Amino acid sequence: MAEDSLVIETGVHAPDAAVIWLHGLGADGHDFEPIVPELRLDPGISIRFVFPHAPMMPVTINQGFVMRAWFDIRTADISAEADEKGIRASAQLVNDLIEDEIDNGIAPERILLAGFSQGGAIVLHAGLRYRQQLGGIMALSTFLPLADSLESEKSDANTAIPILLAHGSADPVVPVDLAYRTQKVLEREGYEVEWHEYKGMAHGVSEQEIFHLAEWLERRLV
Repeated sequence: MAEDSLVIETGVHAPDAAVIWLHGLGADGHDFEPIVPELRLDPGISIRFVFPHAPMMPVTINQGFVMRAWFDIRTADISAEADEKGIRASAQLVNDLIEDEIDNGIAPERILLAGFSQGGAIVLHAGLRYRQQLGGIMALSTFLPLADSLESEKSDANTAIPILLAHGSADPVVPVDLAYRTQKVLEREGYEVEWHEYKGMAHGVSEQEIFHLAEWLERRLV
């Protein structure tokens, strides 16, 4: 999978932690490359950031144009008519990336998942089902796909996984109501969720959000 990802290493020592970060629809792994220095993380934390590129596929809602996507979107209501096959295939790609990091010597509990929009949906789906304890999930401007299957499929190893949900109140792409519903489902299933909502923010990432992400990462990894 390495050839399908952008990899950036931080800190002064060999990485002992990894963050696998998935981009949104139509972007690629370079989309969140600039966020690494903007996080201004403690240089004593050595992290391997892995930014995979989604596969190319036709996206129904975009007139079938071929673009990078983690799953198909069939209607304007992005939570309806879920592309279960695509979601599960992309979740398996995340599982493979986790296994790569474990093979590289990173302990599973030092591996965190992050994702924006479509990418956030995939890391929620994959992380909550992964068979070994992971370090946490950052789900940005996103929602929980295939929520009805979570109760029967969730992993016992990750019942206490830290989860951060962050969302703009004026998001026209993934309405904040979807994020509210995601939070309720997760809390009903017993997960602890840290919630951040940014007033007036659309579908993007703000400076305040970057501060919260850095703070959350350092709490997980220091």
